[in-house]
Amino acid sequence: MQSTSFFQRLLLLLFMASAFAVNAQDNKIVIGTIDSVQSKILGEQRKVWIHVPDQGASIQRYPVVYVLDGDGHFSSVVGMIQQLSTGGNNNCPKMIVVGITNTDRTRDLTPTHIDADPPFMDSTFSKTSGGGENFIAFIEKELMPHIEANYPTAPYKMLIGHSFGGLAVMQTFTHHTHLFNAYVCIDPSMWWDKQTLLKQTEKALAERKFEGKSLYLGIANTLEEGMDIKKVQKDTSGDSRHIRSILTLQAALEKNKKNGLKYRGKYYPDDTHGSVPLITEYDALRFFFDFFPLKFSMQDFTDSTGALADKYRNHFANLSQKMSYSIKPDEAEINYMGYDFLNRKLYKTAERLFKLNVDNYPESFNVYDSYGDYFIAIGDQANATIQLKKALAIKENEGSRKKLEDLEGAEK
Repeated sequence: MQSTSFFQRLLLLLFMASAFAVNAQDNKIVIGTIDSVQSKILGEQRKVWIHVPDQGASIQRYPVVYVLDGDGHFSSVVGMIQQLSTGGNNNCPKMIVVGITNTDRTRDLTPTHIDADPPFMDSTFSKTSGGGENFIAFIEKELMPHIEANYPTAPYKMLIGHSFGGLAVMQTFTHHTHLFNAYVCIDPSMWWDKQTLLKQTEKALAERKFEGKSLYLGIANTLEEGMDIKKVQKDTSGDSRHIRSILTLQAALEKNKKNGLKYRGKYYPDDTHGSVPLITEYDALRFFFDFFPLKFSMQDFTDSTGALADKYRNHFANLSQKMSYSIKPDEAEINYMGYDFLNRKLYKTAERLFKLNVDNYPESFNVYDSYGDYFIAIGDQANATIQLKKALAIKENEGSRKKLEDLEGAEK
């Protein structure tokens, strides 16, 4: 019976994850808004797509994921992070997602100017190339300050890019390492300009330290028919230079394991250049936040001592230390669990969970209302009255008012 109860509760937590993941407004499912920044550096207005996690009753601050080619990857990245971060799926933090849409993709995502078009690209392709440094300056000096001034950001930042976007990720990682905590580089165009950036990156990896930084490299299967991952490294044809350049990058990353970088790379034999972003982003999130999940045991859900509240408190203190900002367990999740223990008359654990929410979210009326329900359940009318009055002082609401009136009527 205990085993069944345990799995039922896990399923309910997962149900909560889906329940809180979608923001529905006027019969529409809304995952973000469009914002814009007037850039003096680039001389144009730049649109960005913004997703901010649902705040619920309490204001929290979130890491920020910046996604290049945002109009192509925004929805999938938002959905993935919601799936991994909500309710029972605490595999990564809830995060703000900033999708940077393109105006001149070649200009912004290439690090150096080339005078001749690559043979497999359209004509005039090279004309505006090499604006990568200006684009990174726009991100650092205009976009990031705008996001931090207008949205509830935490200090942790991630950059995701695919193809030319992956090239821009490596340019940022190599020459502006301080800008982001984590980098997701997806099948990058490291062949660009006779591998100029690749050579610079190899040198940086061998000579510099990257303590506190993380990088995940995803490699697609772009091999020609009859070729395999070993044969291609000896090939000299232009058809294979894309994957050969990435494999050279992978070798440099794996060779320099003592430079402090938290690194993992993976070749995806079943994915093409077009399909590889989704699985790479998923694996990168799981790799970067391998310390994030809170694992439950059967005993946790039958706890009568309040130890489960300590488990939450200690785990999130550890997360806060690793992430360098305060991270709290989800208010709705703790509230749900508090009522679950209350309904099963495991009063000490229920009380500790409700008190955990009070400590973490003192600005939320709901945590005091719930704490009041605990005192009502154990027959402590005096403390129930105190908590309900605190709830009403923050926000007048029908539920707390009715409970308070019932208590005062019972006293009369």
